Amino acid sequence: MFKRVRDLREDLDLNQTDVAKMLGMSQTGYSKYETGENDIPTSVLIKLAEFYSVSIDYLLGITDCKQRYPSNK
Repeated sequence: MFKRVRDLREDLDLNQTDVAKMLGMSQTGYSKYETGENDIPTSVLIKLAEFYSVSIDYLLGITDCKQRYPSNK
């Protein structure tokens, strides 16, 4: 999971500070998610999936399909 989160960020030429700011947290805290030092909370997984327009299953490594399912909203 951690590699996918990093790869998605790098694919958009963003740095950790950019993503941390979007999440409302410090760069140091965010970097611990990318290294696997800290588990990523569900609320952060949801924000990352929305930000990158991918499914949570993709972030978790359950599937290689990035596509998100339509929202029920």
